[in-house]
Amino acid sequence: MKKVLLCLALIAVLAGCEKENSVDDPILKSNLSGAVQKGPFVNGTSIAINELEEDLSQTGKTFNTQITNSQGSFEINNVELASNFVHLQANGFYFNEILGEQSSAQLTLNAISDISHKTTINVNILSHLEKERVEYLIGKGSSFKDAKAQAQNEVLDIFGFSSEASQSSELLDISQSGDNNAMLLAASVILNGYRTEGELTELLSNISGDLKEDGELDDSSLGSQLANHVGYLDVEEIRNNLETRYEELDIDAEIPNFEKYIKEFVEGTDFEITEYLITYPENGEWGSNILDPSRTEYSGFNWSLSAHLTHGTSVKIKTTALDGGEISVALGTSLNWEVSKDLNEFTSSKSGEKCDLLIDFFPGSYLIEYFEMNSETPTFSKEITVTE
Repeated sequence: MKKVLLCLALIAVLAGCEKENSVDDPILKSNLSGAVQKGPFVNGTSIAINELEEDLSQTGKTFNTQITNSQGSFEINNVELASNFVHLQANGFYFNEILGEQSSAQLTLNAISDISHKTTINVNILSHLEKERVEYLIGKGSSFKDAKAQAQNEVLDIFGFSSEASQSSELLDISQSGDNNAMLLAASVILNGYRTEGELTELLSNISGDLKEDGELDDSSLGSQLANHVGYLDVEEIRNNLETRYEELDIDAEIPNFEKYIKEFVEGTDFEITEYLITYPENGEWGSNILDPSRTEYSGFNWSLSAHLTHGTSVKIKTTALDGGEISVALGTSLNWEVSKDLNEFTSSKSGEKCDLLIDFFPGSYLIEYFEMNSETPTFSKEITVTE
């Protein structure tokens, strides 16, 4: 009997030691790497890796590194953690895939991850948007795995992407093929639009806050901001910009088929368009604007040919006399217009600036066609009548 009790006691002690070791044994990662993408972030981007408790509160332990190339990749060696949950924050400049140029201001993106079985963590738009929702769900008792899956699908639902993601956001890569990567890139493009970095930061913050408690985008004005920009996107140019960028960086990239998800958003969204990025005011510098879409009848002489462009946008105006009328342009009045020799085509020179000039249409009728964003077919057109 004494031997039995002694054996039971020994088993209990060993079990207790095993339990204690499983809690206290540190998590060792000889290498932890990843990429920060909007487009790819550039050399000098700072990366902070914060250890988290199970409830996602910070333990106070932080590792700092930075991107040392323009590929958006980072690496940190010999990471020792007491927890398997981490928060990553990246702050830096990035390649704007829509404009094909480096951003003019810095952007901050976040990600939270369970690194139990990971040595790679990517930071991107999806990982950023889901963060507050994941934290809220875990605070309500969800497991980390369930919270991450739910939050990611709720973010994707904003864009109407019908397929549920099969990979965690921090494993996605816009430079590689696959539907999950394509959804990430499409979401990044739609959110970026033709916004400044400050406008993008504000939009991301507002969407994250709106999603936090119920996982739905309740503020329709935020959805409208997406719809307002998406119709102007040139997906062919975006693909070319990214392929050129990765080629310059000597990266073997295979840009995923994000175009189909842009199309899916455009065709399926219920968000209303509330403003336009290229506008034609009622009046310009020289009088009533001949390009005002709501007006078709004019009398007298001296009109403005006026358009206001958001940064990154462009327009070409083509005029055709329908009954032999003539057009004249006052020399020295052109502001941001390139005028063809036959005075029937007017192309914006710079984006983000106002276009205007003094123009006269002699009595008659004319067709005016608007070609926005390098479109080969008219975005819209109108016929005008000019009388003395």
